[in-house]
Amino acid sequence: MASRTVKTEAVVLRSMRLGEADRVLHIYTLDRGRVGAVAKGVRKTKSRFGARLEPLSHVELLLHQGQSDLQTITGVHLLDAHHHAREDYYRLSVGLIGAEAMLRLFSEQEANERAFLALTRFLEALDTTPHAAERPALDPLALSFQLKLLWLSGYLPHLTSCAECGAEDATLVGYSPRAGGAVCGGCANEAEALALSGDGIRGIEALLASPLADAVGLGLDERASRDALRVVTASYEYHGGFRLRTLSA
Repeated sequence: MASRTVKTEAVVLRSMRLGEADRVLHIYTLDRGRVGAVAKGVRKTKSRFGARLEPLSHVELLLHQGQSDLQTITGVHLLDAHHHAREDYYRLSVGLIGAEAMLRLFSEQEANERAFLALTRFLEALDTTPHAAERPALDPLALSFQLKLLWLSGYLPHLTSCAECGAEDATLVGYSPRAGGAVCGGCANEAEALALSGDGIRGIEALLASPLADAVGLGLDERASRDALRVVTASYEYHGGFRLRTLSA
C-alpha cells in the first residue's frame, strides 16, 4: 500500500502510553470514522503538540498512512480543547462515558457524519453542563448522548407501542432488548423484560426527542434516570455484547 498523508477533523477519545515517549490514540474522524494513530514523542516535555491531543480534544489532524494499521500523526491544529470539561472531575467523567460509547458503538473505519456531529455537540454541551446527578452515569447529558448513539447505530428503543405484540393502547411496563423496545404487562415475562416506570419511558422519549443541549433542563427525576440507564446498558449487552467500564465508576 502506498503511503499518503490526509487532513481530517477528529476528536480524541482515548490515549494510551506507548514506549517511553509515544502515545497510541483512538480518535473518531469526520472523514473515516474510528482510527488508531500514533503520536510520536508526544510525552516529551518539548513536544510540539502533546497538550493538543488530550482526550475530548477537538482537533484537525494530518495523518500519515504507512504500512502499519496505526496511522502516524504528523500535524495537529487545535479547534477546541474543551478545557472546562477536562478540568472538572464530574464533567470529565461524563465526557469519558460518551467517549467510550463512541468507541464501542462505532468501531469501524467508516465515516458517519451524523455520529461525528453528535459527538462534537455533546462536547460543546459538556463544557457548560452543571452537576445534574448524584453520579455521572445518571447525568441527563450522558444518557441523552448514549440514547442518540444507539439510535444512530440502528438500536433505537421502540417506545410508542408494545414491541412484542404490537398493542398500541396497552400500558407499557418494561423494556425487552430482544423485542427491541417497551412491552406491555401481558408480554413482559415472555419477553424477559426489565421493569420500567411510566416516568422512565416518558423520560427516555424526552431525551431522544430533545437536543443534547436541552437534556439537563428536562428535569428527569432519579427513577426516570435510572430507568434510562438500564435501557442503555441492557441495549449494549444484548446488541453489542459489552459493558462500558466508565458506567461503573
